[in-house]
Amino acid sequence: MNQPPFEVAAIIRQYGKAFIENNRSWLTYQHLRVLHSIEHCRTAALGGHIDGCSQCGYQADISYNSCGSRHCPKCLTHARDLWLAERNKECLPVGYFHVVFTLPHELSWLALHNKKTIYHLLFRASAETLLEVAADPRHLGAQIGFLSVLHTWGQNLQHHPHVHCVIPAGGLSTDHQRWVHPRYAFLPAKILSKVFRGKFIDALKHAFRQGALQFPGALQAIRTDRAFRGFLRTLFRKSWVVYVKPPFRGPDHLLQYLARYTHRVAISNHRILNVADGQVTFRWKDYAHGGKQRKMTLSANEFLRRFLLHVLPKGFIRIRSFGFLAPRRRGALLPLCRRLLGDHPRPPLQTPTAAPLWRCPHCGGPMKVLERLRAGQLLSKLASRRSFDDSS
Repeated sequence: MNQPPFEVAAIIRQYGKAFIENNRSWLTYQHLRVLHSIEHCRTAALGGHIDGCSQCGYQADISYNSCGSRHCPKCLTHARDLWLAERNKECLPVGYFHVVFTLPHELSWLALHNKKTIYHLLFRASAETLLEVAADPRHLGAQIGFLSVLHTWGQNLQHHPHVHCVIPAGGLSTDHQRWVHPRYAFLPAKILSKVFRGKFIDALKHAFRQGALQFPGALQAIRTDRAFRGFLRTLFRKSWVVYVKPPFRGPDHLLQYLARYTHRVAISNHRILNVADGQVTFRWKDYAHGGKQRKMTLSANEFLRRFLLHVLPKGFIRIRSFGFLAPRRRGALLPLCRRLLGDHPRPPLQTPTAAPLWRCPHCGGPMKVLERLRAGQLLSKLASRRSFDDSS
């Protein structure tokens, strides 16, 4: 893919200082750390390394280090490849369904001030809903396994928390003696929606009683027991959105999907069309009108504000597995699923664990790191080169 002409890092370098000065009242250390990491990603400030060929001795030029932030648009490819290699081992020879659970927009402000609690409840309520409805003999009558991925953004960068769940079509019978195939289009969206709404609101009520929620600013209006119960009633009157998409055509299509959806940030550099005069223009899909491609222009201040809405709490896990794919169960139950389906383990993907990240441009041999440079060492080396070039 071609190098994008505009990057989030460049926007931060150009407008970040003014943005921080104008928004200190709400910016946290985590926000500042993300801005700093992306701004200096692949620059001399983070140091660098020199690679060389292990066969012919070719030595490459200095490469700057990546920041490694999970919010950086440039730093997720290697982590995604390693993660996909593991998921490749777990693929089963069945179709895969894609279910999306979305929180209503009335919860957005509360979620922004209670990210860790609300996002955890979103994972828990959606997972419990799928496991419960799937176990009901009226629907599937089986134990399922699935992967859930949290996204907090919409295409316009507004706050839009939802989880994407990828589920093999079918599951283990209660006695673990057979694989149960769906009798119809898997699990009904209307029932999933009602169960999800009930479970989430019940969990939110419990979190309130435990004092696990914060109510700053305008949220003070619902901090009393009576006001919060009224707020919950308004949520219960709404129909919550649960979308069940058509199944993938097989494991290979599943992996292509996962490659696009798992290791993502709120906006990729390739969606940014222009940065000029304090304005940022980017491309977005308007799903309310059939996914039509549109352009949006925001001030740099508003663009960065929206980008930072999606910074996750430190250590928060945004990709989780449940059912027979849960970490503590997959070791025993995944081989059982394969035996019942008459499947054999898939061959490993070609990933950085099996092949070098890049090869020598001269002989094709594997490149390896010859020397790692801290920021001061790198700057000193670059200064020495410039002095040599000037003298010659």
